[in-house]
Amino acid sequence: MKLPFRLPGLRAAAYPSPPDTKAAVPLALIAGEGQARWTVGSYAALSREGFMGNPVVHRCVRLIAEAGAAIPWLLYQDGTERETHGALSLMRQPNGRVSGPDFFEALTGHLLLSGNAYVEPVMLGSRVAELHLLRPDRVSVVEGRDGWPVGYDYRVSGAARRIAADGDAALLHLKLFHPLDDHSGLPPLAAARMALDLNNAATRWNKALLDNSARPSGALVYQPKEGGNLTVDQYERLKAELDDGYSGPMRAGRPLLLEGGLDWKAMGLSPRDMDFMEAKNGAARDVALAFGVPPMLLGIPGDNTYANYQEANRAFFRLTVLPLLNRTASAFSGFLSRLYDEELRLEPDLDQAPGLSLERDALWTRLGQADFLSDEEKREAVGYGGEDS
Repeated sequence: MKLPFRLPGLRAAAYPSPPDTKAAVPLALIAGEGQARWTVGSYAALSREGFMGNPVVHRCVRLIAEAGAAIPWLLYQDGTERETHGALSLMRQPNGRVSGPDFFEALTGHLLLSGNAYVEPVMLGSRVAELHLLRPDRVSVVEGRDGWPVGYDYRVSGAARRIAADGDAALLHLKLFHPLDDHSGLPPLAAARMALDLNNAATRWNKALLDNSARPSGALVYQPKEGGNLTVDQYERLKAELDDGYSGPMRAGRPLLLEGGLDWKAMGLSPRDMDFMEAKNGAARDVALAFGVPPMLLGIPGDNTYANYQEANRAFFRLTVLPLLNRTASAFSGFLSRLYDEELRLEPDLDQAPGLSLERDALWTRLGQADFLSDEEKREAVGYGGEDS
């Protein structure tokens, strides 16, 4: 019996005559409706699939964290700005291992990826010596009988220790709003998990398509005029030859010679049919929306919300960075007041915010032209207080 087809480059001896048997391998395609699989909303999963595995998430977190950490802090005691204070020194150098910007960049990253950030004070007698960040996935809230937290368990390397929720050495817990949890926050990325998985899946599919010579999947159909099926030996040899000779990026562009009733049928949608790039960019925009970062700052096409990059950057500072800074300042104000047993108020120095420089210049220009205001009133208008302060 003569084989009805031959692939190019294959010797005739590779196809011995099949045995006289009626056994045949039917060709069947089984298609079913699969269910989507989404990334688990844990801190570790969102960190791996998001920050460590997705460039859009990585850039969003870095933009917010670095922009906030670059703005210095101002400290006020009894309404008067203090240039030197133990609390201010602590904010500039929380501990011997990290500086202030590094500390607050990591704190913001914890908030954005887990919805929670934990700061533990280290006390030397009655004096606070250092501040340390605790990784959110290692901390769990301990509830009392009344439902309120009575402590926090910190687990690392198989050991656990209890940290009090109240008292001089109490933990500072910053969290984002969560509608269904009384004690833990909801990270922005949890609301964008589907968009994250869609963006990651599109990237993996594109990589797999390139590895497959940029050709979508298909079926090699055997339909001889006289009818019949391939024998087991012919079927296995055809599969092996396709894998060895036509799979992988190094074999891209090889022609497939079909003979004796063989036909190639495409079984997948092309990137153009899938509107691949628009779907990928749409998912990226949803991720950026969850974080509050204008897509224009990330280089994602198709976003015309802002007229230019400068306007988008100003909106980013006003709508995303400043609310997070004010939340952090309010939490640390109460935290430091308790540690130092005096009324302290922490505020970000907005004069040092690059994204707000145009607004600041416009304010100074308007005040400079306001001849009806005294110098003291102008100082108060720009936040410097009176001459006696």
